[in-house]
Amino acid sequence: MEKICGGPCFLYFTLLLLLPLLLTAEQIFPSQIKKNCTYVITIETTCMVGAETSNRVSLRFGDTNSNEIVVRHLNTKLLRKVDPLQSEVVDVNMARRPFQACMVDQFVVTAPCVDSSICRLYLKMIGSDEWRPGFAQVRVLGASSHLSSGFFHFRRFMPRYVWHGADVCDREVTPFGLSNKTNVYVKIP
Repeated sequence: MEKICGGPCFLYFTLLLLLPLLLTAEQIFPSQIKKNCTYVITIETTCMVGAETSNRVSLRFGDTNSNEIVVRHLNTKLLRKVDPLQSEVVDVNMARRPFQACMVDQFVVTAPCVDSSICRLYLKMIGSDEWRPGFAQVRVLGASSHLSSGFFHFRRFMPRYVWHGADVCDREVTPFGLSNKTNVYVKIP
């Protein structure tokens, strides 16, 4: 038997077969890598007696596409305190403990970017004292600022060790105002 093509032909045919796979991989992998965005989280603590906390507070927020971002130990990411009545930054030489009564705290977090508007936000408190947040908001800095959330209002003492917040992703406008869409689950026998 005569050898028609040796090692170079085998290499050539192997490359021809693998080339479509390599080109497809180049198209898939860059889209799977999410870039990071910078988020400014604003949380108000109400002025009620006993509203402040030194507990650990975590935050979870997400968008309509089920992208979830969890920020553990938010206390360690304090950017600044803002006077809620005058909207100016309080003296930076003050003690930097967040979640004091009648204060608005801002935190900066870098995390993967969301794909659509932020529409769910939950807070979780771990510790023994009480805390009564007023509102929370997540702003996306940069070109994606249109994905920032609205205000999530709490105005009650937080339960401990559980996520507590709101999911307003599935709202619809009706003649009677805003309404949450209800999921109807049918039990299949």
